[in-house]
Amino acid sequence: MDRIFRKGACGALLDEYEQVIDTLKKVIRPIPDSELATIIDPHTADDNCRSLQAILSHVVHAGYGYATSIHNLSGPAQTRPGKALHPQTAAYLDDLDHMFLFTQQVFRAIEDADLEQTDNQRKIMSGWGQVYDIEQMMEHAIVHIMRHRRQIERLRQQKSG
Repeated sequence: MDRIFRKGACGALLDEYEQVIDTLKKVIRPIPDSELATIIDPHTADDNCRSLQAILSHVVHAGYGYATSIHNLSGPAQTRPGKALHPQTAAYLDDLDHMFLFTQQVFRAIEDADLEQTDNQRKIMSGWGQVYDIEQMMEHAIVHIMRHRRQIERLRQQKSG
């Protein structure tokens, strides 16, 4: 089956984002609901990383945060949805789909020329203090999912090994 590629630089960012989300979904799909809330990393200082449920809630919440921050550069200010903890893996699969659809909707108002900015007044101040243009924010969003996918794979392997 031939893959359909979106057009332009915005399209490339959305294609890559969709691909890493799909890869994460393949990793979490077989996780039994009973494992979601189990503490898998009792030694971490990061509450977002104690359980698969916490990691996935964080990933979805962050994804909405990236898209909302991009939207708020030029659109009427929005607030991202709150963080939701789910007892079923299927709910996270749905959340990831909805998060990506929201991101696509935000990108309907973005042109390729909008992606890179040198003027800090036209950049996004992240919640962790970094200043990003749209392209950098989306690159961060992509890598964020990749890092948590790797984390989930590693923790599940340690559990089974």
